[in-house]
Amino acid sequence: MNQSFFDITNIFFTVLGYEMSYLEFFGTVAGAIAVWLSARANIWSWPIGLINVVLFFFLFFQVQLYPDMFLQVFFFITNLIGWWRWANPKQGEEDKKHELKVTLMSTRWLVIFAAISLVGTIAFGAMAKNLHEFFPLLFTKPSAFPYLDSFVTVTSIGATYLMVQKKAECWAAWILADVIATYLYFSKGIMFVGIEYLVFCFIAAFGLWHWIQEYKTNSVQS
Repeated sequence: MNQSFFDITNIFFTVLGYEMSYLEFFGTVAGAIAVWLSARANIWSWPIGLINVVLFFFLFFQVQLYPDMFLQVFFFITNLIGWWRWANPKQGEEDKKHELKVTLMSTRWLVIFAAISLVGTIAFGAMAKNLHEFFPLLFTKPSAFPYLDSFVTVTSIGATYLMVQKKAECWAAWILADVIATYLYFSKGIMFVGIEYLVFCFIAAFGLWHWIQEYKTNSVQS
């Protein structure tokens, strides 16, 4: 694969005046497939997600969404962990497919999750705001929307952890992250990714409904 594939200025096609790079197109398509499979609780979402995060790492670096760029490293690791975790449930955790079954969080852990998300957003946002001053050779431009982008990053980290554990509430967290991400990507001019994340909002809503139904089914069968 030619290195120019990872350059956002290498255009795949143009539609309605919008220039679509190879990087944005294939990264977005891989992400859409992975999220839809996740909503269906399909284990193949994890390996396909690996393609998405590698491509988006390069994309977000080039549009100065640095917290989102760092987030892809986390996603790469957790895609591997999630793939293994779903395929290897502990005794009593398996569903009828012999994969990890859907469960719900306790109220205590919901409060802890919200508190960590708030503190993490503030801390990560302060760091992202000054990256171009700390590392001027690497980050030549200021971070765009450091606090909103950090909210997306921190919430996505939490949502991914919950998804690895197959907690239904992960989809509520994804809805929050996807709504803000949609605004950010449209603002930065990566329109195809913005449209994808708008669609993700609806897929996340479906995922929340589907996982709750699966939880109820597993509870009846237990």
